[in-house]
Amino acid sequence: MTAVVQAGRVTAPGRATAHQAVDVRPRVRRLGLRKPVPLAAGSGVVLLLAVWTAGSATGLIDPRVLSAPWTVVTTGVDLAVDGRLVENLAVSLGRAAQGLAWGVLAGVTLALLSGLSRLGEALLDGPIQVKRAVPNLALLPLLILWFGIGEEMKVVTIALGVFIPIYIHTHNGLRSIDKRYVELAETLRLDRRRFVTRVVLPGALPGFLLGLRFAVTGSLLALVVVEQVNGTAGIGYMMELARTYGQTEVIVVGLVVYGVLGYTADQAVRLLQRRALTWRRTLED
Repeated sequence: MTAVVQAGRVTAPGRATAHQAVDVRPRVRRLGLRKPVPLAAGSGVVLLLAVWTAGSATGLIDPRVLSAPWTVVTTGVDLAVDGRLVENLAVSLGRAAQGLAWGVLAGVTLALLSGLSRLGEALLDGPIQVKRAVPNLALLPLLILWFGIGEEMKVVTIALGVFIPIYIHTHNGLRSIDKRYVELAETLRLDRRRFVTRVVLPGALPGFLLGLRFAVTGSLLALVVVEQVNGTAGIGYMMELARTYGQTEVIVVGLVVYGVLGYTADQAVRLLQRRALTWRRTLED
């Protein structure tokens, strides 16, 4: 006797019942990403620390070039106990927060003016793209002449490093909204205000949050530079002072602090992305 084939199912001879049918259709392989790796956010950092520790313990890394992890930890504890690390960290965080706030405000405002108006784009986008091509380091001499070497110059420099990524990604988010949403808003007869608040701004939110990730990093990069320009406090000033006296371990402590600040801030923005964009289905989900 022959096997019975029904609707893609095969049954043995004499057993052609619905309950005993076997599905022989090929299984479809999922093309998306696999399940998240446990503790993936910190695994790369742990691996880097392991390599650093192993290299220092075996002598492959010269302590005069890069201090050992245990030396850096001991130095960091000593700096925290005598108050120098905490005081300088507070100053650096204050500068970074002020520059980030002003930069985000300027970037969002200019992106809205340029992204929602052809006239605004004609007047603003060109000069901003010119500024984008000029690094902040090249502007430092001019900023020092304009604002001196005080806190105002430092905050302005950080803000300039922040507003460019905010502007670029927010503007791109505004202009990348699907045309079908615009047609739907016209069909529903939404006025300009409701169109902007209900369609445009939510549609540009992913671009803004991506720009915010770059902006946080940009604020720290600018902070490193400005704190070493005639500074009297801050992590960068502490590192510059350590360079003068050849204290490699103090310099590495400062680098670790900058790294921890940047990594923590980036993880915070990514968490904000996941919470704010729950309506969006992506490859990461």
